[in-house]
Amino acid sequence: MTDAQIIEQALPRIADWYALSRRVLPWREEPTPYRVWISEIMLQQTRIEAVIPYYRRFLAELPDAAALAAVEEDRLLKLWEGLGYYSRARNLKRAAEMVMRDFGGELPHTAAALRTLPGIGDYTAGAIASIACGEPEPAVDGNVLRVLSRLLENGGDVLSPAVKKSVTTLLREHYPCGEAAALTTEGLMELGETVCIPNGAPKCELCPWQSLCRAHQNGTEENYPVKAPPRPRRIEERSVLLLRWGDRWAIRQREKKGLLAGLWEFPNELGAVTEEELRARFPQAERIAPCGRARHIFTHVEWHMEGWLLDLKRPLPGLTWETAAEIRSRYSIPTALKAYLALIE
Repeated sequence: MTDAQIIEQALPRIADWYALSRRVLPWREEPTPYRVWISEIMLQQTRIEAVIPYYRRFLAELPDAAALAAVEEDRLLKLWEGLGYYSRARNLKRAAEMVMRDFGGELPHTAAALRTLPGIGDYTAGAIASIACGEPEPAVDGNVLRVLSRLLENGGDVLSPAVKKSVTTLLREHYPCGEAAALTTEGLMELGETVCIPNGAPKCELCPWQSLCRAHQNGTEENYPVKAPPRPRRIEERSVLLLRWGDRWAIRQREKKGLLAGLWEFPNELGAVTEEELRARFPQAERIAPCGRARHIFTHVEWHMEGWLLDLKRPLPGLTWETAAEIRSRYSIPTALKAYLALIE
């Protein structure tokens, strides 16, 4: 069979399979455009199990676009704290403001209109439009690319935009509408998350596509997907300064642009420092001591951190001084520095 013939037979099977096999997840209980949108943004780069409590807290406090548009950024970032990639949260608020201004307070129902909102690309637009609105529009992410590369024995690099575009076009030509669109999109996601998995052997005995899958028929499942090797991450050595004055600790807010934009952090700097250098820079310090190393991996950079505890006789200007409890409850501290937050507590 041709690729098109396989897809034509595969999509109805995945919808039927998903209708019987789907897991119970909170965003599936009432798949409105707003709820699907929030869940899909949270699920980017984050495991389902980790997202569930965040999603429930977020929806409890910000149940609709109006509430999201009105929330203070610091509160939004606190709700998002721990999910990482904080630009996602800022884009949610920017998009909600646009929804209130330009769309009468309701998310648009077509992928084309959804793509005009900040932070919504082809995948998220397709997910919202098909799951919540029944539009015949696929949502193609890494899961779908992996599943389709095995189904069709497609040896193209799944990280290539050209491969993603060709898969999207092929699906769109055969995509159903209405409830079947929602079942198909959710089914493709579910298949990639639970059966045609990324790490380890796929569970082909559970797959509704066994008889259609070229890779399964030829025993080549684990040869797909094909990916170009990733570029190595840049390593940054950083020194983290835990400045204490009485029962208060120094924090500062990062710049509004760049990595971890707008979040609060303990003062830190690029490069390693010695105790002698710190004594020269902080003559008001009564005690200086190393307090442990930590590591955090971002997408393209890896921080190797060494912490220093400095007890000061008086506070330094230009910093915010708060108790550990206040820092924990009121400020958005990035996950990269959570080891040091635990230390001051």
